[in-house]
Amino acid sequence: MTDFAAEAPHSGAKRYALVPHPDRPANAVEAVGVDVVRDGDTVVLTFTVEGNEHVALPDWVTSTRADDLWKTTCCELFLAAPDAAGYFEFNYSPSTRWAAYRFAGYRAGGQDLPLAADPHVGRGDDNSAYLVEVDQSLADLPGGALQMGLSAVIEETDGTKSYWALAHAEGSPDFHNRDCFIATLPAPDAP
Repeated sequence: MTDFAAEAPHSGAKRYALVPHPDRPANAVEAVGVDVVRDGDTVVLTFTVEGNEHVALPDWVTSTRADDLWKTTCCELFLAAPDAAGYFEFNYSPSTRWAAYRFAGYRAGGQDLPLAADPHVGRGDDNSAYLVEVDQSLADLPGGALQMGLSAVIEETDGTKSYWALAHAEGSPDFHNRDCFIATLPAPDAP
């Protein structure tokens, strides 16, 4: 099994290991990890999967905003200011479709988050370890360090769906639960 907690390959990246929800385990996928690099107002995320050849990958399409990406293989980023009730959700599909939302509170007041620039979403091929790589501008979010949740819904070719996150709250998989936001995305370096 790959040690996703080891040193990340990208210069300055921090690597995070996601864990499967105990009630919704994977069948053939063995590990999911995320490399995170903050570069000013941009975050670069690389989601990697051990067992990527078993992941059901949607067809490549033009990269556009779309809803309901979480219904199949989807990688997710959640961010929140430490003392704020509201938070932001970003979804990235291997199809290169994406979504961005803001919430006033836990699953409350959800709406599309307007972005000054669309994210760049790329995907690896069936033989690569990486599933999705994203360059996401954070210019539209509050400055400073942010609480971060990283998660993924992985659908396998046999139909199995597993739910991966840095941490899971009690009960059914729920990536919106702030108990899952256990990492910190550091503030951008001062110029």
